[in-house]
Amino acid sequence: MVENAASATGPSIATRIGKLDLPAPTLMGSGCYGSGEEYAPFVDLAGIGGIVLKSVTRFPRLGNAPPRLVATPSGLLNAIGLQNPGIDAYLENDVAKFAERPCAVIGSVAGFSVDDYAYVTERLAARDEIDAIELNISCPNVGSEGETFACDPGLAEQATRAARRVTAKTLIVKLSPNVTDIAAIARVVEAAGADALAVVNTVRGMAIDVETAKPRLGNTTGGLSGAAIRPIAVLAVWEVARAVKIPIVGQGGIENARDALEFILAGASAVSIGTGNFTDPRAPQTVADGLRSYLAERRIASLRDVVGKANPGFAGVR
Repeated sequence: MVENAASATGPSIATRIGKLDLPAPTLMGSGCYGSGEEYAPFVDLAGIGGIVLKSVTRFPRLGNAPPRLVATPSGLLNAIGLQNPGIDAYLENDVAKFAERPCAVIGSVAGFSVDDYAYVTERLAARDEIDAIELNISCPNVGSEGETFACDPGLAEQATRAARRVTAKTLIVKLSPNVTDIAAIARVVEAAGADALAVVNTVRGMAIDVETAKPRLGNTTGGLSGAAIRPIAVLAVWEVARAVKIPIVGQGGIENARDALEFILAGASAVSIGTGNFTDPRAPQTVADGLRSYLAERRIASLRDVVGKANPGFAGVR
């Protein structure tokens, strides 16, 4: 690794995702950080990169039947079911308070048709309080018999293009690990206009109660997050970083700075912390501090200098 002299004020962990210039590469995962106010007593929000808000849909959703959460070894299964008040109530009651956040605020859009993605993206992105949009394409597509947008190149492309047409704000598309070739999906989404990719969403899984002989989740299956999926997520970032030139937000089981560095060295320009916030509310701060220490110890001036350093096929820009 080539070493550079760190500045007198210390190394920089700033990064850029699309049009977003972030003082730190730490984003807080959708559905895992609320809107930031819940964690403000523990973390200085001005010191994190940004908050990805909970996904919102066109119409209100009550979510799945309970139980919705099941702890597993080194992980967490969830089947929340995209519970949210719908875009009308969300804009009327929730969005205004996001203007108070001293960090980037990224709205998350979910949908069940291409038109849903375009409609919700346009309305949410029109608000000044929202700095960027994360397109959660890991949702069933009602119009295609339950297929998932992120698992079908054609659907992924259509949803991304539809969102791209209605906003000039930074568009981050969240990819699913539940595919045969995630790099192929990444290329399609990049060509369709995405500014960045979030890699990855949860891994499909289930747990069974051996006493009742029934699934432990009310929805039967759910998404596995936490440390258990980190090696899967790091590999996905590695593969996507060799296929596209746009920035990657690495996510999946990050709990500390060394975890985050795996993603960054594989090719991620930023990282998103989700489940880790539940066990350590100060995780964003400890990750940021650990990244600075790593760079300072090696006399490296900027985090950007190590993005993709472990990946000889890295295709992106630093």
